[in-house]
Amino acid sequence: MSIIITLPPTPSLLHSSHPHLRSNVPSRTQSFPMTTLLKLKPQPLFLSRHLFRRHRNLSISAAAVRQDTTTWTSAPLLTVSPAAESLFHVTIDVSDYPDLAASYTKAGQYLQLRVPISDKPSFLAIASPPSLAAAKGVFEFLVKSVAGSTAELLCGLQKGDVVDLTPAMGKGFDVDQISPPENYQTVLIFATGSGISPIRSLIESGFSADKRSDVRLYYGARNLKRMAYQDMFKEWESSGVEIVPVLSQPDQTWTGEQGYVQAAFARAKTIFSPQSTGAVLCGQKPMAEEVTSLLVAEGVSTEKILKNF
Repeated sequence: MSIIITLPPTPSLLHSSHPHLRSNVPSRTQSFPMTTLLKLKPQPLFLSRHLFRRHRNLSISAAAVRQDTTTWTSAPLLTVSPAAESLFHVTIDVSDYPDLAASYTKAGQYLQLRVPISDKPSFLAIASPPSLAAAKGVFEFLVKSVAGSTAELLCGLQKGDVVDLTPAMGKGFDVDQISPPENYQTVLIFATGSGISPIRSLIESGFSADKRSDVRLYYGARNLKRMAYQDMFKEWESSGVEIVPVLSQPDQTWTGEQGYVQAAFARAKTIFSPQSTGAVLCGQKPMAEEVTSLLVAEGVSTEKILKNF
């Protein structure tokens, strides 16, 4: 005995890209022996869930595309030059884009950058102070070349090559938290590696370092070959910042601080008045966490420990 079953059309299933789905879907009109009919298992629930998930994922992807409202501006490179081992100075001309230059208002801000041969953007802190963008229309960066990264591709470009930039973003360093200077006479600054980039911006932006009695920068690197901005140290010191270089793997001629910056600070431990002390941190996460713990243990308020993220 056979039974004729007429099914509604299911074109989305009949044209599915999944063979196992097509094999389980009968045609619109088909004859089944009674014994076969009894063995058939209902499939619509599984198929509906599969299609629902597929439709939902497509909807999420489409929504993500619609919400990507990032504004990109193409601007030419002015310089790409070595700054230290694996570090490069990069200067970008944004003079034709005053709105882009004006988006940078506070030391510690960063932006996204991408190069023509890669759509994967890189986040870079701006090393030059906002005043330089306003006066000359340039952004300067200190870029660490990491194998396989957008940063490595950027460091391989030349003057005149064009890159894409977003406006500056992020809160930057909220120096109002450690102002006025007469109330926060001690400011301790900690940076490691390329984390010195936004610290340079902070120092050159001016936060009244010359009006404070104790401003120290603990700057950590593996060795002197990997320490950028050494040519700027005298200028920074003349602005009121004491530079404390800390090398984790120095050569035998090094007589300064060794190890990590948090260890160098722990050895110094010269906080005379926690209530009038502020700090600025930028660099590796373990360093930031350990320094924060040390400062808080000394009585420094967490609100006075500034980060740019």
